[in-house]
Amino acid sequence: MLAEKYSIVSVVAQALRGQRGWKPVWREPEPRAEYDVVIVGGGGHGLATAWYLASQHGITSVAVLEKGYLGSGNVGRNTTIVRSNYLLPGNIPFYEHSLKLWEGLERDINYNAMVSQRGVLNLFHSDAQRDAYARRGNAMRLHGVDAELLDRDAVRRLYPFFDYDNARFPIQGGLLQPRGGTVRHDAVAWGYARAADRRGVDLIQNCEVTGIRVEGGRAVGVETGRGVIRARKIGLACAGNSSRVAAMAGLRLPIESHVLQAFVSEGIKPLVDGVVTFGAGHFYMSQSDKGGLVFGGDIDGYNSYAQRGNLPVVEDVCEGGMALMPGIGRLRLLRQWGGLMDMSMDGSPIIDRTPVEGLYLNAGWCYGGFKATPASGWCFAHLIARDAPHPVATAFRLDRFATGHLIDEKGAGAQPNLH
Repeated sequence: MLAEKYSIVSVVAQALRGQRGWKPVWREPEPRAEYDVVIVGGGGHGLATAWYLASQHGITSVAVLEKGYLGSGNVGRNTTIVRSNYLLPGNIPFYEHSLKLWEGLERDINYNAMVSQRGVLNLFHSDAQRDAYARRGNAMRLHGVDAELLDRDAVRRLYPFFDYDNARFPIQGGLLQPRGGTVRHDAVAWGYARAADRRGVDLIQNCEVTGIRVEGGRAVGVETGRGVIRARKIGLACAGNSSRVAAMAGLRLPIESHVLQAFVSEGIKPLVDGVVTFGAGHFYMSQSDKGGLVFGGDIDGYNSYAQRGNLPVVEDVCEGGMALMPGIGRLRLLRQWGGLMDMSMDGSPIIDRTPVEGLYLNAGWCYGGFKATPASGWCFAHLIARDAPHPVATAFRLDRFATGHLIDEKGAGAQPNLH
């Protein structure tokens, strides 16, 4: 049953009917015996890949397999920030491509994803940090990406309630990307799922992959709790579970899995217009449409497959928030959640073919997974359909750790927990 196209006419018509005429947003099909492409992972990247396979490459014999419900993983467990304020040439074109796709996403998939381009501001607190942000801003502008270096007074005009005079780390200014902002994470999953379903993609929920069948060095299908599903090509988009799923095909990936926590406060009146990051510690903050302050910080620092975190990181994040804006201390935390990060050795992602023919990998997203969702799906679909990397993702090779071509955006070396 084809989902109805959303428009002002359909919204008004349904309102007059008492909202009783809406169709299901996607089907609940039984898995077929064989597909052209099977995508393992029903999060943002897997769903976006399926949508772009269908819409850009005409490949509609596609199944997305999700062990739980669609959007139950990292796509619904993040701080919703989107931006393209990167430094290295391997990253800037990719994330700018993603931001441009965000800007047209709602028309593309006919769904309100609540894209809010209200700006991302990275604060700096020393002369050295100012120089580093000036360098990043110059790199962005050389690639045609918007960037503005603000002094202390300009930042104060935007956010007068920060601690400028008594802070342990005085604010000296910030690097602003006006086109950055936030997007509603759940709506991204629902919108891509609905759009892919409209093109004939099968979305199979509660279908955990328990094995990958390899015959003659080629991946030919997956074993699931709902039977064997054969496929000409298999794409892995499993985030923090990538290592475990790839091991089913005999692969050992250069990634580690860590928990990243996020938090939301009780609702308050409008206070934080954009997204702000604290330069003297790992703390970032925005305000949701419901009024809660959404913030996060570092990964928990140990390997884990759990979707929950520990108290030391809660304390560290709150300390960063208090150092930036002491008024946060008057708010109550409403809830906390954890996402499962697939941390690569250099902090940058992997979109590449694997040594197993017919098996493709999308992993290693670290902190950048949500903002990359559209470009990740676009480039992964291109790779699967054409067996060649997309021009903006050529640097995201799986073998770069062996050849030494690292994309070390943070400059911390090949150690995943430092990224």
